[in-house]
Amino acid sequence: MAVAAQRYRFTVDQYRRMGESGIFDSDCRVELIDGQIYEMTPINPWHAGVVDWLAHRFISLLGNRVVVRVQNPIEADRRSEPQADIVLLQPRPDFYRSAHPLPDQVLLLIEVADTSIRQDQGRKLTLYARAGVAEYWIVNRQAEAVEVYRSPSGGGYREHAAVRREGHVAPSAFPELRLLVDEILG
Repeated sequence: MAVAAQRYRFTVDQYRRMGESGIFDSDCRVELIDGQIYEMTPINPWHAGVVDWLAHRFISLLGNRVVVRVQNPIEADRRSEPQADIVLLQPRPDFYRSAHPLPDQVLLLIEVADTSIRQDQGRKLTLYARAGVAEYWIVNRQAEAVEVYRSPSGGGYREHAAVRREGHVAPSAFPELRLLVDEILG
């Protein structure tokens, strides 16, 4: 009887040690999701511009009320350290120098999706919901919408809305901060 091969799933600590030992080239863009290492898609000008616009808006409008993290890791669980495009975090005096943020410190997490839409609506959505990320947005270029997910429950979210052009979105942590979808999409 043949035994099926098992995939080895890395922990966040093992993944970090690989990075520290130089296994990944300095220009290698990878992230750990559910113990597996995935190569991230290249960043095109539209994607970079949306991330820059969102970061600028959040920093200028929210100031010291949040830490705005741009394309840096959060520790979602023991086997996942995704690098979300934009994360609004609860403020901390050390700006998370001593440890990557945990899901309960995330006020809003945003992925900007052009070529990565399947991953953002699939494994990342499941991961963020399972980890308890309170609010997750996908800036979906193909659909010309911002998908808003709230109230995590298991591997999904109980609330979901796709807000199209001419509509507004606002983080539940800052409902007064209304952003026009047209401005986000460009």
